[in-house]
Amino acid sequence: MKINFVTGHGTSTELQNYSYTDDNLPAGKYQYRLKQIDMDGTYKYSNTVEIEILVPNEFVLEQNFPNPFNPNTKISWQSPVGGHHTLIVYDVIGNEVATLVNEYKPAGAYEVIFDPSSLSSGVYFYKLVVDKFSSVKKMILMR
Repeated sequence: MKINFVTGHGTSTELQNYSYTDDNLPAGKYQYRLKQIDMDGTYKYSNTVEIEILVPNEFVLEQNFPNPFNPNTKISWQSPVGGHHTLIVYDVIGNEVATLVNEYKPAGAYEVIFDPSSLSSGVYFYKLVVDKFSSVKKMILMR
């Protein structure tokens, strides 16, 4: 299964570094290998690498990063159980301004990018609710 394509730096005798992040995977074992395609269309595969993503042992809502932020920020969390996840952003007077997540997710580690293009500078709060777990953090948007 092809999950992504990373464009090469062309013909080079110097060491080149490439990276790709496979985001928001549920806990489990995953195998990856690279397919290197040369300019003439020939290709070869790398050795397979196995990665294990463990189930978190506790709920964690991370502080967004960066904070303060402009134009966007990353919000990360971990859930040790599957359940309905809601991640909602509120302004300082408690009005809901964005729903970032509202769906069932299995146990695992997750992240979303919050792009507040329609919001003005100020303090906002984001709240994660998963079953009986609830946590709130503060973030600052600076235009």
